[in-house]
Amino acid sequence: MKKLLALSALLFLGGCQSIMQSTPESSPPVEEASPQAVEPDTGTYGSFSSDTLYALLVAELAGQRNRFDIALGNYVQQANATQDAGVAERGFRIAEYLGAEQAALDTAMIWASNAPDNLDAQRAAAVQLARAGRYEQSMEYMEKVLQGQGDTHFDFLALSAAETDPDTRTGLLKSFDQLLAKHPNNPQLQFGKAVLLQQDGRPEEALALLEAQSAGEHEVPSILLQARLLQILERGKEALPLLEKSLRRHPEDKRLRLTYARLLVEQDRLDEAMGEFATLVQQHPSDDDLRFSMALVCLEAQAWREAIVYLEDLIARGSHRDAAHFNLGRAYRELNQPEQALSAFSKVGPGNEYLPAKLMQAELLFTLDRNEEASRLLASARDEQPDYAIQLYLIEIEALSGQQRLDAAWRLTEQALQQFPEDLNLLYTRAMIAEKRGDLAQLEQDLRFIIEREPDNAMAINALGYTLADRTDRYEEALALIEQAYRLSPDDAAILDSLGWVNYRLGNLEEAETQLRKALERFPDHEVAAHLGEVLWVSGKKREARAVWAEALKQQPDSQILRETIKRLTGSENP
Repeated sequence: MKKLLALSALLFLGGCQSIMQSTPESSPPVEEASPQAVEPDTGTYGSFSSDTLYALLVAELAGQRNRFDIALGNYVQQANATQDAGVAERGFRIAEYLGAEQAALDTAMIWASNAPDNLDAQRAAAVQLARAGRYEQSMEYMEKVLQGQGDTHFDFLALSAAETDPDTRTGLLKSFDQLLAKHPNNPQLQFGKAVLLQQDGRPEEALALLEAQSAGEHEVPSILLQARLLQILERGKEALPLLEKSLRRHPEDKRLRLTYARLLVEQDRLDEAMGEFATLVQQHPSDDDLRFSMALVCLEAQAWREAIVYLEDLIARGSHRDAAHFNLGRAYRELNQPEQALSAFSKVGPGNEYLPAKLMQAELLFTLDRNEEASRLLASARDEQPDYAIQLYLIEIEALSGQQRLDAAWRLTEQALQQFPEDLNLLYTRAMIAEKRGDLAQLEQDLRFIIEREPDNAMAINALGYTLADRTDRYEEALALIEQAYRLSPDDAAILDSLGWVNYRLGNLEEAETQLRKALERFPDHEVAAHLGEVLWVSGKKREARAVWAEALKQQPDSQILRETIKRLTGSENP
């Protein structure tokens, strides 16, 4: 036993540095502890009992064998038993590394209590208390750090309150105000309060607080928060010079440059954004997320060939492969290189980009009049990826319907419904094809089935109401349905269009005009323009009707509904 205890003592004098060395890919925080950090405050290992030394030796050996649960359990137990700051710190480091929140809180509190002059201990206790939602206690420990001239974590304390209730945030704000009264020029306190004000829905006050700081006190987190507040207040353009100035002081700061680059994208200054992302990629060549962002900005700027370079680089690096292949296909399609585009789309595997890739692949094949190949492609995809079968059916049905191949679309829909007989998306699609084929009975049957299953389905309710208003004389029934849809979704432009159209059918021209104007303002669609123009024409406002039609034709010159409406009312296809 004496040999065992001596070995244990040597481990402690050596800083217990062996723990977790068998996990080379990790850099556990526990290895940062200095040899002295794990010695008892009495200065000698002799003050520990033999049971304690044995338990800690077992913990060290367990750590070497990746049994971190045993290591942590023993350290927490002995921290509680001995109240030793060094043991508690080591237990805290292990708990923090493992994400064991309760153990981290318990050991941090023991460490802070037994090492009252250690700022790291006080800060650790404050952060763990904040994580546990014990904000007032956390503030007490933060103040100890502040009084000791240490670097606090008021930003974390404020950010951790984001999901709390308003009363807790109000209490925290009062605590920050009390501390600011004692330390009025402390930038960390000012930043923490600004974070809380933002969370409390008071961005103007938060911005004013940060702007009142002297320029030399503006650290990067403060600049980033100011930029965010300016965006919230719809003053995004003012954030650009702020970020530019800060970048001159911190040219290597990734967060600043990334925020600046994204803001340039939002302001549609794409060439400048590309330059900033290029700098970021140069500064951080191993960051493939930045490389992918650069590719997307190039696509947004229609710099197709530049995008291709970055996307092919990502594929070669084995990073973002599905997204890279999908966007590579987009770029080649824009460059009118269909074979390269089809090849890229075909390499997208199951995931977020799979269905969009199949959609674009099918659309491209249909555009090239390779219809049978497109159908084989989608049929094969349905067999290979049955989880996507319904969506793949819908892609092909929509493509066939768009080509006015209504019989083929109908047959495929029937095939899909044999496999998925009560899928509401397929039933809605069949209803829309039935309307084009003039089969209103089938349309009504399918839509009423959907409404029975989903009484709040505003889209189906509106579709049925609009069809009854447009294709039958059941106007009162149509009005009731459309008003029901409107109550469910009052901001939907399609429903406003239906509401205007049914009022027109009922002879309520003034009400129809009002609703259709709102619909066109929210959604400048050719069908809405056709309806509004017709109401204006019938109301005697023929010059304005022609203007509405003419503007709509500029946007969609091949609109069949516009041409038919104009010809029916004026005798000519041109307004």
